[in-house]
Amino acid sequence: MSQSRILLIYAHRDPAASRVNRALLTAAATLPNVTVNELMTRYSDFRIDVAHEQRLLLDHDVIVLQFPCYWYSTPAILKEWQDAVLSYGFAYGPGGDKLRGKVLMVATTTGGPVDAYQAGGFNQYTMSELLRPLQATANLTGMSYQPIFSVHGVRMLDDAALDHAATAYRARLAAV
Repeated sequence: MSQSRILLIYAHRDPAASRVNRALLTAAATLPNVTVNELMTRYSDFRIDVAHEQRLLLDHDVIVLQFPCYWYSTPAILKEWQDAVLSYGFAYGPGGDKLRGKVLMVATTTGGPVDAYQAGGFNQYTMSELLRPLQATANLTGMSYQPIFSVHGVRMLDDAALDHAATAYRARLAAV
């Protein structure tokens, strides 16, 4: 059985300044079946090459959206990517079955600790609740939505904890 082809769509508003997301990305990129697509590096002007991005989606079995969670959502570049690439007739609607049967996974980081992301916690909601629009996107497009991989409290992570998170992320991707 062949390995799933994984497209890792990395969205960070300042990729060069990222410590945690960069470490996760570096760990993921060591897998031979992972293609990394850094949106801000490719589209700093937010002008998405829709045909190119749709070809990438067609060529992969698993789509991973990796991003820091800002203001309970995705970075603007990822939202722009979704609006442009997941179009009517491609991702949904008549003839829009191109993603049906693929897998969608979210990998995200937060500044706050894990206990802030639960009922009664500082943010009042779980990550699953906050990122429900991505699950709805998977449902609409016919993709299988996987449990979220998240790393919390990134400002407080020491090097050992960061290494542990990167190893866990790589293992999760290898198991998809």
